[in-house]
Amino acid sequence: MTQTEYAKRGIITPQMKHVAQKEHRSEEFIAERVAAGTIVIPANINHKNLIPCGIGRELATKTNANLGNSTLSSCPGAEKSKLAIALNYGADTVMDLSTGNDIASIRQAMLDQSTVPLGTVPIYEIVARFGGDDFAREKILAVIREQAEQGVDYMTIHAGLLKKHVPLALKRKLGIVSRGGALLAAWMQKNQKENPFYEAFDEILEICYQYDVTISLGDGLRPGCLADASDEAQFAELDTLGELVGRCRKANVQVMVEGPGHIPLDQIKENMEREQRVCGDAPFYILGPVVIDCAPGYDHFVAGMGGMMGAYYGAAMLCYVTPKEHLGLPNADDVRRGVVAFKIAAHAADVALHKPGSCDRDNAISDARAAFDWEKQFELALDPQWARELRSQALQESSASNQHGSEYCTMCGPDFCSVRLSKKLKENSCKND
Repeated sequence: MTQTEYAKRGIITPQMKHVAQKEHRSEEFIAERVAAGTIVIPANINHKNLIPCGIGRELATKTNANLGNSTLSSCPGAEKSKLAIALNYGADTVMDLSTGNDIASIRQAMLDQSTVPLGTVPIYEIVARFGGDDFAREKILAVIREQAEQGVDYMTIHAGLLKKHVPLALKRKLGIVSRGGALLAAWMQKNQKENPFYEAFDEILEICYQYDVTISLGDGLRPGCLADASDEAQFAELDTLGELVGRCRKANVQVMVEGPGHIPLDQIKENMEREQRVCGDAPFYILGPVVIDCAPGYDHFVAGMGGMMGAYYGAAMLCYVTPKEHLGLPNADDVRRGVVAFKIAAHAADVALHKPGSCDRDNAISDARAAFDWEKQFELALDPQWARELRSQALQESSASNQHGSEYCTMCGPDFCSVRLSKKLKENSCKND
């Protein structure tokens, strides 16, 4: 059975128990939400080294790191290195978006290495193997089954972009920016047929049920620039995704919904609330959103701002954006920067929403700062390596040695350090008392 079916029958699985402990929630709370479909636990029965992860807006906001090669760049070894970095810096899930050679072997290497849920986009492998003109039902189902048998925990299925939606998208400034969406739209226009993933959806559900693969409904019409945000095309597809959520839940298949994209700050709340309403509060997995279009090279900052607001208004998981967004395939350093930027965004939203345990890390690092416990501060930092590097650099550039500079930083020095003065004030107050 799937996690959904266990939960509906009142059976609390080891995966639910683990999520409950990690999220500071009761096992009954987790099981109730899994049964309702507002929490998913992507956990393919064949992913043997998986540490379960719960995704839902009432839980800690999760972050995803996109990895994978392209037809022009990277290799299996480089992708394994990027995966190690993503895991080290706290990505809650990873996706293999490979479109080049060795897709199956790259995916297997990632599954062997990854203790977090691994997602894929099956249409990429279908096109890589059979070309963009061949979406025969048996080939679609064969690739999805192969990936499920390998142990893939969740799959992006572009089943919501229908033939009738394509003309709406062609009115846009940037048209269709989703790779999967563009490939399908081109095929539908050429063949004058309906989306083959939509037409094969019942068979896809059967495969996903067998292996407990979570379906992530792809947003093939997500806006690719602010001018196209919250338009008729985007919301028409969202309505279809709402229908598909219902079909997944009826089949006892876990499901989440993917979302925009490029959205200005003032439209984020509307987008989050609309998805909750249309899709029955299925976990919303959003890309960014990117809130301005004119900052190439800094899109991890720009999208982090949008991600923080998206999580605050109800998104369950944030797909990271790296500095290379719109520019090229991210390298290892880009992965690190993207993961950290989105861990910050997710954490900021969780603190503001007062989610259980969300402030524990902040309170602990504050205690360490008050005690001038630098090692503890580094340990609690979202990027310990960077914090160490900056502290070491500051000491090297100043006259303070590690011995004499342990109770202040080089910004204030010993005489102007407010934390040091506050410590003395507390000590004197205790003596007077």
